[in-house]
Amino acid sequence: MIKKLTIIAAATVVFAVGCGKTSDGDDATGGGTKHKIAYVTNGIDPFWDLCAAGVRQAESELGGVECEIHFPPKGLADQKSILETLLAKGIAGIAVSPIDADGQTQFLNEVAGQTKMITHDADAPNSNRLVYIGTDNYKAGRALGQLVKEAIPDGGEVAIFVGRLEQLNARQRRQGVIDELLDRPSQVLGKIEFDEVAKVFKGEKYTVVDTRTDNFVMDAAKSNAEDAITKYPNLACMVGLFAYNPPRCLQAIKEAGKLGQIKVCGFDEDDALLQAIKDGNAYGTISQQPWKYGYQSVRVLKAILDDDNSLIPANKFIDVGYKTVTAKNIDEFWNEKREMAALGAKKD
Repeated sequence: MIKKLTIIAAATVVFAVGCGKTSDGDDATGGGTKHKIAYVTNGIDPFWDLCAAGVRQAESELGGVECEIHFPPKGLADQKSILETLLAKGIAGIAVSPIDADGQTQFLNEVAGQTKMITHDADAPNSNRLVYIGTDNYKAGRALGQLVKEAIPDGGEVAIFVGRLEQLNARQRRQGVIDELLDRPSQVLGKIEFDEVAKVFKGEKYTVVDTRTDNFVMDAAKSNAEDAITKYPNLACMVGLFAYNPPRCLQAIKEAGKLGQIKVCGFDEDDALLQAIKDGNAYGTISQQPWKYGYQSVRVLKAILDDDNSLIPANKFIDVGYKTVTAKNIDEFWNEKREMAALGAKKD
């Protein structure tokens, strides 16, 4: 159980993005006390700097909120400790990206019992969160599968790489890719049947030969890619579901002397992947436009704390959508991403 009066020190990377406030939290401009809210990620990655940019934008534009952003460096235990510390401080609202949707449900319900809690990026649908802000990851996964079809139109072997499958968004993305490549009917979010991990999926043109996890260990992510290249000599495409996976795949492909021979498609907007798309060494990526996660999280939490629940839809899911990025729109997208990355990297 969570003890409200005991502050548990959290191993965390944190910065506050509030400005113009007095020591007691009042708005120095005379606007009154601000709502104190926290934006909690599921790890450390440049992806989250983009989310932080959205938090900064919303705090500046909307006013009336004072935000903290926390990056748990070592996974589940750190995230739990961060949340406990925030509750002990009496934080008014929390937006959290759950690391283990099923395993954290009881704990998240305890958090939701003490503050206004929403989820972002990854959901915990069985928890008492007020709303989930994110992407329909199953549809986005199918869009990624469509990119694979465009990259290797004649078909072939495909391997999937991901940090961990405990996160619901990862499972949804993977299933979307598999269903699209096997030309299966679309499934409905919330009622998705997930295929087992240790299995080969063979369709008319495409075969998903492997799914490999790395638990956010960068060396393991690259090793997984290297092993797959060795194990599957006819591998036609490598699919990375987390931001850092496609760049590690590209490194392994380059070192194996197969750059351009093995196609790469991915999620998110790591600069190495965007450069590879521009250079023709990767085909495309699906961007969740993560700055929208940060912005909408602050916007919705502020409304809730202002006793306005009108932003919460009946299904408790706010879909920020996704953008397909290929050589056709890489320059326009990359310019937008650079602007948001610069804003999110400012931690003072």
